[in-house]
Amino acid sequence: MRGVEALLRWDHAHLGQVPPAQFVPVAERSGLILPIGQWVLQTACAQLAAWDQMGLPPLTMAVNLSPRQLRDPLLVEGIRSALSRHNLPAGRLEMEITESEVMQHLDADRGKLARLRDLGVKIAIDDFGTGYSSLARLMNLPIDSLKIDRSFISELEREGCARAGAITAAVLNMGIALGVQLVAEGVETDAQYALLSEQGCQVIQGFLTGRPMRPEALAIWLSSKAGESPPAASPQH
Repeated sequence: MRGVEALLRWDHAHLGQVPPAQFVPVAERSGLILPIGQWVLQTACAQLAAWDQMGLPPLTMAVNLSPRQLRDPLLVEGIRSALSRHNLPAGRLEMEITESEVMQHLDADRGKLARLRDLGVKIAIDDFGTGYSSLARLMNLPIDSLKIDRSFISELEREGCARAGAITAAVLNMGIALGVQLVAEGVETDAQYALLSEQGCQVIQGFLTGRPMRPEALAIWLSSKAGESPPAASPQH
């Protein structure tokens, strides 16, 4: 177990659970994504600190960055402040940017990503394989990992879908050439895991390893995996 990813959900009193695909674009257009993003960042760092106090293994926390957040001139300072407030090493935080976003604004984003990397924060390219990256362009980006899009992973087991396997293998080879960590997203079955392992994939993420859960449930789950007695439930932030 190397890390977790922060998932944002909106539990509305009348609408029920509103999925991110509905509320994030609205927040992006209105500008509310900036205060929401700051809240997510602070909450994620606070949760890491709470798990540390419980004696759980040190995990990496991945947090997604939206295009609007990436344009924010106060982004780097906000991340620095959150890490300092909760006394966390920068390497425990991983910021995820989609491939399409970083390729569309490569020149503008490169400097911001470099500043985050200088801070010690890890950088991941999310949904990799769905955009139009080239090896030459990726070589100029300060990144630590590539996350292979789940659309390729879901096709691996289907009969006649050799193309998905070939694309996945190509992405893996690209990552190896770049010297970055490869993460396969959306891994749900043992067969998918076996195929990815054969191709040299280093890390997987998906329902095979665990389904989304609240912080206190994750603390108990992690302790059970480590063969320890479950600690007291962590505070929910």
